[in-house]
Amino acid sequence: MTARFTGKVALVTGGGSGIGRATALAFAAEGATVAVAGRGHDALAETVRLVEAAGGTASAVTADVASAADAAAMVDTVVARHGGLHIAFNNAGVLAVGEVADLDEAAFNHVMAINVTGVFLSMKHEIAHMRAHGGGVIVNTASNIGAHIRKPGLGAYAASKAAVSALTKTAALEYIGAGIRINSVSPGASDTDMSRRPGETDQERDDRLGGSIPLGRVGALAEVAATVLWLASPESGFAVGHDLVIDGGAAA
Repeated sequence: MTARFTGKVALVTGGGSGIGRATALAFAAEGATVAVAGRGHDALAETVRLVEAAGGTASAVTADVASAADAAAMVDTVVARHGGLHIAFNNAGVLAVGEVADLDEAAFNHVMAINVTGVFLSMKHEIAHMRAHGGGVIVNTASNIGAHIRKPGLGAYAASKAAVSALTKTAALEYIGAGIRINSVSPGASDTDMSRRPGETDQERDDRLGGSIPLGRVGALAEVAATVLWLASPESGFAVGHDLVIDGGAAA
């Protein structure tokens, strides 16, 4: 394992499970001090425990990224605890299922609040710090659904992730001159709780989704995490405003 991120502080929102937890562990394994943020204290604490058990350094920040006050306090807390903020992975997200005419308005608004407003508010405060301290790197979680393909029943989610892609590209152009490099990652179906239907086993999920993916399987969390780390590393230094699709060929 390399140490690409030694001396760096990385913030991961939605860090209590799934892609967020896997990416937090990957950053820590490569030398970063990691702050994980989200609404669930116990889940965040478990991620911190896993990082520390592997010999890394981490802390938890309880925050609702859809709240302007929480988003500001989240960044301030990370900087105060760890002395800076060099990398941010804005990954917190939720899903609502339902066709447009049948979808509850509150469910639609909730998806947009977390997936879009949450990314906007997180970036707003991350950028403010990074711009004042010489730059940094931001990676946002979009999705192959919305940013690249559509699926019936996922209109709210698709709209939110298309917005994340557009917001990412716009911010990338606005702040690259300040030394802040911004990109996004668009995972397809991956080994997350969000990909499972209620009561569905992993094997049942894999059987249902695998046939629609050219590679024939869902993505491993480690594969998505490795993609995020590449986008956050100097190795991708010429990538600006890019949305990297990792979906086994589903959007090809």
